[in-house]
Amino acid sequence: MPIERPPLSRLRPLPLRLAQFVAIQFACCAFPIAVFAGLAVSVLVWNRFDMPLARYDALLIHVLIVQLAFVLFRLESWREVAVICAFHLIGLALEIFKVHVGSWTYPDAGVVRLGGVPIFSGFMYASVGSYICQAFRRFDLFVDGFRRWPVVGLAVAAYANFYTHHVIWDLRWAIAVGFVVALWGSTIRFTVGADRYRMPTALAFVLIGTFLWLAENAGTLLNAWRYPDQQNGWRMVHLGKLGSWALLVSLSFVLVAAVKADEGVVYGDGPARVTRERLPRG
Repeated sequence: MPIERPPLSRLRPLPLRLAQFVAIQFACCAFPIAVFAGLAVSVLVWNRFDMPLARYDALLIHVLIVQLAFVLFRLESWREVAVICAFHLIGLALEIFKVHVGSWTYPDAGVVRLGGVPIFSGFMYASVGSYICQAFRRFDLFVDGFRRWPVVGLAVAAYANFYTHHVIWDLRWAIAVGFVVALWGSTIRFTVGADRYRMPTALAFVLIGTFLWLAENAGTLLNAWRYPDQQNGWRMVHLGKLGSWALLVSLSFVLVAAVKADEGVVYGDGPARVTRERLPRG
């Protein structure tokens, strides 16, 4: 049986769509880019000059200004900011615990700390929530076949496992398998230009987790924090952290999706759909 090939007319816009996709991704990453810009500038300045303000405290001022600017310029709604702040607190709690058990350290100076953790670190988690909020809006996301409560339960279990695996078994792989089952058949539909595309929701989690792992490598290179095996010099973050980020993304996604569902623009659960998908553009 001959293989059906896509019409040439459907292939022609692909380079343009790819360029548009990358441009939208950069726009979605505005908050993380601002955070990393602050990290890069601060590590250069504080390594060369004797500054009157501790580096981590200066970074806190920087991220607060960035967050305020996002609200003033209406890049994020107050509902989205509330979700981002929730993820900030969830991330900060995890940071305090992980620093306490010695999973990583914050080597630079900073007065504004909680449990030994500089407060600005929570904004690195908040930037993940900001990215997902921006992606929902800029890509006109619609999540189909999303089994809300199983995914919520697994997201909570994934977060809890970051704490409990220090005293009982590490269940991350069992939870990951649970996500594959719960998200089986679920797809994310998104718009680029005048065309509508889709990808499996589980794949989206893995892809975001991969980029977060790359960002984590950049963050440790910029001395935002340091793992025990990086105390005598930088080295790449263990590849196993990629899976951890993919699981943590699920919690951020669930928080943002819950807000978007209440707005009536995101997804439905089987036959009892909250909203119907908008018609494709173009």
